[in-house]
This record gives sequence, structure tokens and C-alpha cells, in this order.
Amino acid sequence: MVPILFQVALGGAIGSAARYLTGVVVLRAFGSGFPLGVLTVNLIGSFLMGVFVIWAGRSSISHLSPFVMTGLLGGYTTFSAFSLESVTLIERGQIGSAALYLILSIGGAMCALFVGVLLAREIWP
Repeated sequence: MVPILFQVALGGAIGSAARYLTGVVVLRAFGSGFPLGVLTVNLIGSFLMGVFVIWAGRSSISHLSPFVMTGLLGGYTTFSAFSLESVTLIERGQIGSAALYLILSIGGAMCALFVGVLLAREIWP
């Protein structure tokens, strides 16, 4: 268990640093009028998650999943894990569950953030 935690932690540190650097590069290249840095990270991370899932399954390297999927890509963007879960539900034919997951994840996250902002503004006016 502990070695897996270290893999996740190492991957997360690398992924978080890569997310920051990607954001900086995109911001310098295109400016800040639109959250293009976050969008770029989410799209790249989701693409890499899709590639790794298939590669790991076909190349017998799924033992690297904690480092790559949870750590590296999870640190780079948690959106990639969300995308993988959504596509998995769709591929299983669980369209209703996928739709519910999408609505609850996106809507729920936005509502939770909004409530957090409102609460924080009350605590620290």
C-alpha cells in the first residue's frame, strides 16, 4: 500500500507542475481573455488518459496505473478521470447513468463551488 501511495504522490507532483507550466505557456501565448490554459490541460489530460487506458490494457503495464492515471494525469487534471468514468458508463450502455453522472458532476461541482464562495464571503467579508 505505501509504495503505491508514493507512486501516486510522485505522479501527482509531476502532474501538478506540468499543469502549472502548461497554464503559464498558454497564458503567455494567448493571453487571459478565456480560460484557455485550463481547457488545454483538460483536453490534453483526457486525451492522454484515453491513450494510456488502452495502452496499459494491451501492453500489460496496468501496474503503472496508480502512477500514471491517478498520480500524473490526476495531478495534471482531474477532468481526465471524470472523462474516463463518463465514457466507461457510455461504453457499458449505461446512458442514463452517464447522463446523471455528467449532470451531477458538472452541475454539482458548480453549485458546490458557488456555495463555497458564498460561505467564504460570509466568513471573510
